[in-house]
Amino acid sequence: MSRSESAPAGTRAGLSAPWLRLASFVLLIAVWEASAVLAQSRVLPDPWRVALTFWDHLLHGSLLWDLGITLLRVIAAFVLAMICGTALGIVMGQRKQVDVILDGWLILFLNIPALVTIILCYVWFGLTEVAAILAVALNKFPNVVVTIREGTRALDRELLEVAAVFRVDRRRTFTQFFLPQLYPYLMVSARSGIALIWKIVLVVELLGRSDGIGFQIGIFFQMFDIAGLLAYTLAFVIVMLFIEIGLVEPMERHMTRWRK
Repeated sequence: MSRSESAPAGTRAGLSAPWLRLASFVLLIAVWEASAVLAQSRVLPDPWRVALTFWDHLLHGSLLWDLGITLLRVIAAFVLAMICGTALGIVMGQRKQVDVILDGWLILFLNIPALVTIILCYVWFGLTEVAAILAVALNKFPNVVVTIREGTRALDRELLEVAAVFRVDRRRTFTQFFLPQLYPYLMVSARSGIALIWKIVLVVELLGRSDGIGFQIGIFFQMFDIAGLLAYTLAFVIVMLFIEIGLVEPMERHMTRWRK
């Protein structure tokens, strides 16, 4: 039997996964290039032109500054939504009366369009940084509450009863028995939160800020500069992919290792 045949199927799949991802991106670029060649239009620049535009803005423009500003807003809104949403989700999952009282409110917030929340925050609090971050956090907050509430309801109560029988103190019960069971739900909230929040941040910047990726995209739209628009968009997408692959996935594996 050859070495490749004796290797576990999971190992071979794990080794091929990065190459499959790379091949997928190469295919996407090839399709993009072919479409640009066929279209021969200003509104669909080829990948090489977008890459040159990206490099020019990186060296001589404000790409790094705008990217940093947008990332700070994403992080601030993400942390605020996750902390508040997790706390309320745990309470609603554990206390039936609180869940009944707040469930209608939760449904209401889930169905308010993001654009309405952004405009209301700007009207009520002015075109300020606080209003921008609050508008983004409010759009993500209900989703976190729903996910964590369902995770709290699905907890293994027998495991918590074991902790009570052995008289484990509340802090250790929470950190070692309660919280580890919520890790998968926390990671779901974190992943969906990152994907949702950065998109809403761009809308917030487009409507009421004077810097950031969203603000610059608005300028490129007015100037009909599609290459610049795509260059700024790709720059931020690359950063978010790095966060997903380099931070979120390893963190998820670490936090859920106890289940293996």
